[in-house]
Amino acid sequence: MKFTRKQRNQSWLIACLILMQYSMLDLVKSFQIPLTCSFVSKRTQSLTTQSPSNSIEAAASTPRSHSRLHTLSFFRLHQMKHDEVTDEEILSIPSIDTNANAILAQNSTDGEILPIPNSDTKTTTKVPPPQGGTDSDDDAVTISSVGRTVGAQSDGIDKADFNVSAPDLSRASEAVLAIDPSTIEIIPFSQLSEEGMVLGGAYSGTEFSDGETDSPNPVASSKRKSLFSFVNMFRGSATYIANHRNTIVVFHIPGELLEWEGFSDLMDDISLCWLLGMKPVVVVGCRTQVDDRLMESMDTECDITSLSPDGKQVDCQDEEGTVRYDSVRVTDLDTLRIVKEEAGFVRFEVERQLGRSLYRHGLMDEDSDDGNIVSGNFFSAQPYGVIDGLDFKFTGFPRKVETDKIKQVLNAHDIVLLTSLGVSPSGEIFNVNTEHLASFVAGALKATKVIYFTTNEIAFREKENKKLVQNLRVSDARKVLQYNNVTVNQAKGFTYFEHDARLPLPTKEAFVKLGWCVSSLERGVKRAHIISPINGALLQELYTRDGSGTLISRDIYEGIRVADVGDVTGIFELIEPLVNAGTLVPRPKNVLEKEIESYYVFTRDSLIVACAQIKLFENGFAEIGCLVVKKEYRSQGRGDAMLGYLERLSVQVGCANIFVLSTQTMEWFVERDFAPVSVDDLPPSRQAIYNHVRKSKIYMKRIEDKRELDAAELWWDR
Repeated sequence: MKFTRKQRNQSWLIACLILMQYSMLDLVKSFQIPLTCSFVSKRTQSLTTQSPSNSIEAAASTPRSHSRLHTLSFFRLHQMKHDEVTDEEILSIPSIDTNANAILAQNSTDGEILPIPNSDTKTTTKVPPPQGGTDSDDDAVTISSVGRTVGAQSDGIDKADFNVSAPDLSRASEAVLAIDPSTIEIIPFSQLSEEGMVLGGAYSGTEFSDGETDSPNPVASSKRKSLFSFVNMFRGSATYIANHRNTIVVFHIPGELLEWEGFSDLMDDISLCWLLGMKPVVVVGCRTQVDDRLMESMDTECDITSLSPDGKQVDCQDEEGTVRYDSVRVTDLDTLRIVKEEAGFVRFEVERQLGRSLYRHGLMDEDSDDGNIVSGNFFSAQPYGVIDGLDFKFTGFPRKVETDKIKQVLNAHDIVLLTSLGVSPSGEIFNVNTEHLASFVAGALKATKVIYFTTNEIAFREKENKKLVQNLRVSDARKVLQYNNVTVNQAKGFTYFEHDARLPLPTKEAFVKLGWCVSSLERGVKRAHIISPINGALLQELYTRDGSGTLISRDIYEGIRVADVGDVTGIFELIEPLVNAGTLVPRPKNVLEKEIESYYVFTRDSLIVACAQIKLFENGFAEIGCLVVKKEYRSQGRGDAMLGYLERLSVQVGCANIFVLSTQTMEWFVERDFAPVSVDDLPPSRQAIYNHVRKSKIYMKRIEDKRELDAAELWWDR
């Protein structure tokens, strides 16, 4: 659009008049002078002022800084082809209000309303475009004002009347956070249960009268649980939070989970574990991503001419277009390139999601140095070589873990991330099985836990009673693998199923994870978990008693057995010092020999280092006595192991109430959740033989299920 010199001069004149008018606002403010509304006629190019009766009382307190905004808005309305306009168009300079701060410009072609920044329009009135105009680019006029009623008319164009009252923002801002003291009342808690849905909050719908006490005070009874479910849950998680702090935990995440809808939530849960004090090492696989890439080119050829002597599986050109040998991929140069690309993809996806989680939940401060996701060359690998005539090429297995470097990163409160790519000292890159890598790294770091996530929702269950198996000892896990003909080669990472084992893929996956859990425990890891991809399952498994997955733990009770007659002398020598000190009741050898079947011993290299006795009574009661640990082996968890074993034995035979009698070691049992009771709480047959002269104190503990014992083991087996 081109303007003539005359039009440009007129525009500059109009602009100067506008600036002069708004520069008078400070003066108007001082004397509260009504400011009239001015109009410009395009046809006459003259400035017209309405009569005072139709004037607009401008808000004289408008800052001078708004003048430029109004001027820019005015110029936008005047960017028209003046020579093509035939009808007169009235342009109004909108009045200013400190409460509204609004100026709107609307384009007649697209109807777009463009607000000026930091503006808040109260009322807008659109002036119609010229009736006889031929230029569709002409802008309509918007009059914006807050204040008294405006009635304006110029050259036959009627201005709309509007009336909007301005709110008192200063008064409203003071009332935003203020509370009228006259509206506050004090009510008893009992009324909350009646009006909880109206009151809302944590008390909503809570019944505060439980019939256990007549006192209206909810804390009158210190034994009952909290009225709030979250408090009970949080208190129950305190033990797990304390036990998991400053512990190294290795997470294995299969590549399939990156496509899972709950993957971002899983990253949130791992970040929360980090926040609660864990030291996470994340190992992520990319098998499914590589398989998808290889499926696009089904040109893999198999040149295997013989099978291994023991008949191990060799899959040539399977349904995924890959060559596998006992679940291990044969990686050629082209496949290695794909593995590099997909390993980089999964690495950055995990980094992105973990970083998002840390920042979104406020776990990382922008200026803090911790909470980083660190990837690097933290382990070296070596090639499989040639096995049974098959060259595995760039397929490898872990060789060495840089434990000092990893621990340095973890101690800096950062997260370590590993992928399937390992580098050899010669500079070669090898594709490593990530399940094997997670087990190898966990063993090298002496991690407290290794956690394997499955790609399918699976669980272990007993066939007869349909009861979930949530805890397996490593010896039991070995038997399960052996029964189902599953072999795990720890050295190089082979997982082998016999040819006649026609198992569903989820079942095979469960056995593979179980095999690597066993491998991890044999490398020195204390516990391993198998968790299904269920939203929140990780936190449920780690921080609650009920759990959500399957726990495989080492045999902390290994060496405990039923005593026999040959152990009488060893037991007598073990308890004799305490009998002489008056801590234990005297037990001659003939009495020990007579009751030997009720004794259990903890042996190490045929040496009895601990012993205990268990007696069963009516009504589901059991008594544990004569619990003694050899002095040289105390403070090593032997006493806790013996107590835990007998508690499990009691629950196994149906005795949920376990009690002990003591005159000297009461505090040791109190620390293990035994509570003092009276003689009347004992079973009748035990009351009849209670020694009222010795006056031993009685402590009792009730065990509902074995999950309570699993939680107790976390405390002393660390």
